[in-house]
Amino acid sequence: MSGGLQSEKIAWFASLPPVMPDELIGVWCGEGIPSGHPLDGVLENLQWFGKKFHPDFRADALLFQWRPRRLVPAEPSFFPIRTVIRFAAFGRTSVARQLFSHLSKLVRARDTTAFVTLRSFGEDQTAAMVYDRQPIADFFRRIGDDEIAGMMVVEGDQRRYFFRLRRVDAPDEKARP
Repeated sequence: MSGGLQSEKIAWFASLPPVMPDELIGVWCGEGIPSGHPLDGVLENLQWFGKKFHPDFRADALLFQWRPRRLVPAEPSFFPIRTVIRFAAFGRTSVARQLFSHLSKLVRARDTTAFVTLRSFGEDQTAAMVYDRQPIADFFRRIGDDEIAGMMVVEGDQRRYFFRLRRVDAPDEKARP
């Protein structure tokens, strides 16, 4: 892992303006931002679509593309984060992609899997999504009107995973995928 690249991305993220929780409501398409984190490229390989934030400040933390125009919310607790990080190289293989596509129905979330709140980051507060059953919080900062940056923080791990989200729907959309 490149400590310099991680430091550069953390400084970039900190320079962005904060986001309020109600600004997240809706469906967002995501993509990783290379930062030297072991998970770089893993989510994209597994057909990660993005996230969905509901008006009650609950969230579908992980949405995957299952079929064309069909999103499946995954239950993050099926994938212990420290194990996922340890075997991240496998997550970038075609074997992992095929295996995950066959398991997607089994790991489907039956309800939302995280909540959105304000959390301190640096000198201010910004929206953060806290996973229900994982030691993970995703912090958010604004890139543009319909684009935000995310920084995944795993408790006890100094490395940060970065991603961007682009809004793909109207904020008042309420249906679950």
